[in-house]
Amino acid sequence: MSKLDYPKLQETLYHEVLDNGLEVFVLPKLGFTKTYATFTTKYGSIDNRFRPEGQEARSVPDGIAHFLEHKMFEEPEGDVFARFAEQGAAANAFTSFERTSYLFSSAGDPLASLDTLLDFVQNPYFTDENVEKEKGIIVQEINMYKDNADWRVYFGLIESLYEKHPVHIDIAGTEASVRSITKEQLYDCYHTFYHPSNMTLFVVGGVDPQQTLARIRDNQARKTFEKGGSIERLFEEEPARVRESRRVVKLPVSLPKCMIGFKEAGPFPEGEAGIRRELTTKLMLDVLVGASSPVYQRLYDDNLISDSFGHEYNTGPGYAFSVIGGDTRDPDELVRRIGEAIDDAIRDGLPAASFERTRAKKIGGYLRMLNSPEAIAGEFTRYRFKGGDFFDVVRLYESITLDEVEERLRQLGDASMRSVCIVRSDVT
Repeated sequence: MSKLDYPKLQETLYHEVLDNGLEVFVLPKLGFTKTYATFTTKYGSIDNRFRPEGQEARSVPDGIAHFLEHKMFEEPEGDVFARFAEQGAAANAFTSFERTSYLFSSAGDPLASLDTLLDFVQNPYFTDENVEKEKGIIVQEINMYKDNADWRVYFGLIESLYEKHPVHIDIAGTEASVRSITKEQLYDCYHTFYHPSNMTLFVVGGVDPQQTLARIRDNQARKTFEKGGSIERLFEEEPARVRESRRVVKLPVSLPKCMIGFKEAGPFPEGEAGIRRELTTKLMLDVLVGASSPVYQRLYDDNLISDSFGHEYNTGPGYAFSVIGGDTRDPDELVRRIGEAIDDAIRDGLPAASFERTRAKKIGGYLRMLNSPEAIAGEFTRYRFKGGDFFDVVRLYESITLDEVEERLRQLGDASMRSVCIVRSDVT
């Protein structure tokens, strides 16, 4: 067990890689009564073509990572959720583009819940019957999201940006892809991606690190695993330009929804360089159109946006894109005004005072996040899988320059890399 000290943040992180390859982190928080743990595999919805070490490449149905997440909670005997509840814990899980995470929050005995978390995730139980049953449930979920305007405008935008990269595919897949999933494919994906060497366990809260790591070691020592190997993710070459510049979706909404996307061309750096680019881009977007920006205030005063207006940045293997938008009475005018604001900022530069103020706000938000076990666990694992260190964010923010932020701003100026998705009741 190694100890990583972060004196400026007053945090100490304990780290160990077990014999089976599982990477474990424990972050004790004195005075906290709640414990939060995530058991995460580096496997998400974009991993639909891959080659395990020493094996042939294979393709699997879209949505299988999400399907696998659903099935992991099923056991031949008992109810996993009931077992967590008996231990004073609540469990959940989620699948994203790049990871699948199983988690619990406990006000009871966290060590018992850790055993439960490890045991059910490491004990898959798939049958032809329970797989068929799950298909109907997930198809129903897919159809439900078809009526969700926020979901439709967001994924409609990604579909407009990307043609080949699987990031444009709904995380749950399609009805056809879900119907085609087999028990054998689930086991194949499970044994490929759920090996301990491809997973990270993070525990944060009112725990003793020595006792916690001893309990985890004992749990894993009772199990045997075949030797893990590397996994090559396979992606088709993505065209440089956007798939389509504009998409309009007809859906009954009281107010149109509009999102503007900005696709990036590669390369896509990893490790600290990738994290730095992510932080720089988020900082740029906040200076440009954040709630404290003159652009935001003018749009709000003109009744073009509401509190739903915002921005985000997403990046992963082979993709990166920025998003600006929200509800609006006039989507076309909003698109025009955002484009105008970008052109003006590229020409005139961003105000240094706004940059410094926004950077201070970002650092303050990060420091407040350190009081949330849920946020720490989720963000730490996300950064880890990208080759970065969540506890290095303040140093990176402090070193980012205005020139770097303005260089990221110029990336938004290429109209051929820009797409718009609008959801509205009337389509003309």
